[in-house]
Amino acid sequence: MSATALDEVAHGLQAFREGLVAHGLVLPTSVRGVWGRGTAMEDIIQRFDALVLRETAGDGAQPLAFPPVLPRTLIEQLGYLDNFPQLAGSVHSFMGNDAQGRELARLADSGGDWEALLAPTDVMLTPAACYPVYPSFSGLLPQGGRLITVLGWVFRHEPSDEPTRLQSFRMREFIRMGSPDTVVAWRDGWLQRGLDLLRRLGLPARSDVAADPFFGRSGRMMAAQQVEQRLKFEILVPVISEAQPTAVCSFNWHQDHFSGKFGIRGAGGATAHTACLGFGLERVALALIRTHGFEPAAWPDDVRALLWP
Repeated sequence: MSATALDEVAHGLQAFREGLVAHGLVLPTSVRGVWGRGTAMEDIIQRFDALVLRETAGDGAQPLAFPPVLPRTLIEQLGYLDNFPQLAGSVHSFMGNDAQGRELARLADSGGDWEALLAPTDVMLTPAACYPVYPSFSGLLPQGGRLITVLGWVFRHEPSDEPTRLQSFRMREFIRMGSPDTVVAWRDGWLQRGLDLLRRLGLPARSDVAADPFFGRSGRMMAAQQVEQRLKFEILVPVISEAQPTAVCSFNWHQDHFSGKFGIRGAGGATAHTACLGFGLERVALALIRTHGFEPAAWPDDVRALLWP
């Protein structure tokens, strides 16, 4: 990207960020990538999630809910630290005695290194809303497989001043388990379905093959393989830049990566395949604001009719 184009992106980012704050849509904090959600912003998020649930009411997805933390052993079992150590968030707590507690408070009050007195707990922050689902379904699937939906807070350590790149955000995910043909057909069908839904909201959405942000030199090879095998797709909408649109929805075909680890088998006994799709709720809301303006009351009538029926 040329220097002029980079300047244009930076100017657009600053203007968008300032507009979000001025209209009370987001509430900045002292930490990059950690934003509060204002009343109108939260309403947009909840309205879009409700729209997705209405659109999928006939699919028969089983709703589940999990906390924003998961067992540390699950993160290890999934190999997350092999692939994405740069994104992981570990939960530490104080486990000392009275004297150590007084020392921790003294260090905190004086600006010292009080974190050194904390120790890892048994949990880590959830990096993907679908992760807790897979160990819950070890064993034989029913005929036709399973379809699960979850709404979850996820964490990824990506500090940024860009409003679309948050350290903690919500995902509405659907997880399909079954035979390879069933899972791929579901993923491919949802790719068009997702595009249609977002375009009905007036968003200039398009899809493209994508890769996860694997870490290091070996990660670049894994990303290339992921693209070559067309295992991941994203739906993109210009939010910060036309040249570099933002992924607001992603589709991942895991093949037997998760099902093999947790012994998830199809009705015939063979190892099942899994796939998931996830809508980034904050990103969809920001895309709607970028496209239709900072005042939801002034959005086009057809968009409002979908979100505020």
